[in-house]
Amino acid sequence: MSAYAPEDVVAVPPAVAELARGVPLVPVWRNNLGGTTFRLEDGPGRRFVKWAPAGSGADLHAEAERLRWAGAFTTVPEVLGTGGDETGRWMLTAGLPGRSAVDPELLTTPAVAVRAIGEGLRALHEALPVAGCPYTWSAQERIGRAAAQRRDPATWHPDHHHLGTVDRALALLADRPPVDVEVVCHGDACAPNTLVGADGRALGHVDLGALGTADRWADLAVASWSTVWNYGPGWERPLLEAYGVDEDRERLAYYRLLWDLT
Repeated sequence: MSAYAPEDVVAVPPAVAELARGVPLVPVWRNNLGGTTFRLEDGPGRRFVKWAPAGSGADLHAEAERLRWAGAFTTVPEVLGTGGDETGRWMLTAGLPGRSAVDPELLTTPAVAVRAIGEGLRALHEALPVAGCPYTWSAQERIGRAAAQRRDPATWHPDHHHLGTVDRALALLADRPPVDVEVVCHGDACAPNTLVGADGRALGHVDLGALGTADRWADLAVASWSTVWNYGPGWERPLLEAYGVDEDRERLAYYRLLWDLT
């Protein structure tokens, strides 16, 4: 899911305003499903409330469940509560130390940010146990979703426009590469979702709404791709090196196409 820091005025949903109880709300992220994340207060006691409008398709209850499960093994935000009304749902979490890997200062030091993302993703994969994980993010499941959604090719990344039709893209996805290493994937391993400490090392992850078991390349494909969007060309291989894996062009291409269609 793509997200960006909003630059325009953001209306605060009444349910979120009621939750804040007069505490100033600062919009920090907006996603392409119409959802917004607000920061309450600042400093060590800061909290974040994620808002998903009704009909957006975002399931914050499912994300809260995943955060609670993952929190037993690795550093993710603590869920403080969930709720909502007929207009949408919210999830309140405690803030974590550190800053997003796309913090303005880190954008000027991509070598630091990219290393943190790669090392942090490897640490996440090693910390979360596949055995007993109740969630899946398998290619087969996601192909089914792609076939049902049939996203307009005009909305695809330019890398895939040459495919032309959904049917042609689905035919390519039907030829799945064998699983390299099954891990519990983040599910949205784009650069903004790694938090980086003052020492330049990864210290946690956010936005785990799609967390589940899958080939590690499902995460690596998106994490490395996002370096191009956030830092410019030339940072994909350094991310893979930081993770500790050689480039696998077949799996990178496959999982990027799958990401685009879902």
